[in-house]
Amino acid sequence: MNDQKNTMDASLARNTLDEIPTPASDAKRITALVKHSGRVTGYQLSDDSILSKEECIDLARRGGIMGVGVAHRGDTEYLKSIPDGSENNNLSTLPTIH
Repeated sequence: MNDQKNTMDASLARNTLDEIPTPASDAKRITALVKHSGRVTGYQLSDDSILSKEECIDLARRGGIMGVGVAHRGDTEYLKSIPDGSENNNLSTLPTIH
């Protein structure tokens, strides 16, 4: 049953994400969101670095961030958690820093 759920989650991810990069062995995790006026403008990574949203999208595409894919809404690209059946590691549940 777990394999079937993982297959369904992967299929759902492919339908909602434009790209699902393969993370490198030294890929970082996103640990916090940087917001300005309620909008995500950047991310804090597991090495405590803070990058802009655009820098993180580029890094994710190169396999530098694990657990995320690239999606778009209109002309705007953004990072989105890869569905894995757990709500605890979704980007929307992360703390916000300013």
